Amino acid sequence: MMPFGNARSVVLATLLLPLVSAASTPASAQSLAPHRAVYDVALMDASDRSGISGMNGRIVYEFQGSACDGYTSNFRFVTRIRSASGNRLTDQQTSTYEDGKGEMFRFLTKSFVNEKLDRELSGTAVHEDGSIIVTLRKPQNEEIVLGPAMFPSQHILDLIDRAQKGETIYEADIFDGSEDADRVMTTTVIIGQEKTEQEGDAEAAEALKDDPYRNVSISYFDASSEDHSGESLPEYQIAFKLYENGVTRDLVMDYGDFALSGKLNRLEMLPRQECD
Repeated sequence: MMPFGNARSVVLATLLLPLVSAASTPASAQSLAPHRAVYDVALMDASDRSGISGMNGRIVYEFQGSACDGYTSNFRFVTRIRSASGNRLTDQQTSTYEDGKGEMFRFLTKSFVNEKLDRELSGTAVHEDGSIIVTLRKPQNEEIVLGPAMFPSQHILDLIDRAQKGETIYEADIFDGSEDADRVMTTTVIIGQEKTEQEGDAEAAEALKDDPYRNVSISYFDASSEDHSGESLPEYQIAFKLYENGVTRDLVMDYGDFALSGKLNRLEMLPRQECD
């Protein structure tokens, strides 16, 4: 999510999130719940170098689908940014589709600045012969060959599966179509212990009040970099509370020069789409 509003914020999960290399099982795939979540975004911290004096906004995220029909997500991130050079309204709108086996991923992102279209990115990525082949349609026709990685829904399923098996830290490569859709990101994922305490923005997740969750932190590194461990700093980090059905809340998005919080304002569980 680099400039103010990249889809990598949450998709997390996409949300908002990441991925790995093991295929998901039908049982785990059924655990992803269709839902619509609204998050209120606020500036937590900003360095002098960022030039930011204030920022607030809203994320609206909708996830639907099944292992049979594939998964669709619609993500919108609107922010108002205040700085010494002037104020700015940014609006990023991203739609994706991922097939149930995690073999194909389609993405479309439109970015607006002060209500004018600033950038459009669209394309398709597929697994082929141990690589990811990205076919871009906008901003221009182009084919890009990248190393192996997982797509967002597949990554979330893998993360949940690892958490259930007791893993607490691991690395995974992800392709989510963000930025210029021309690179794979390596992630370091840290998974906390299962919790049930009602804290933070839990009130908005009333439908899940009896469900356990885990604190998850993900650091993103450019996979092409020679070193993404040890003293190397991530390009950005996200942290959130993750339920086993894929719903996330209590977001923290740290981009180095500034950090944002995303508090769950409203959660609507949508009808589940079962396989025939």
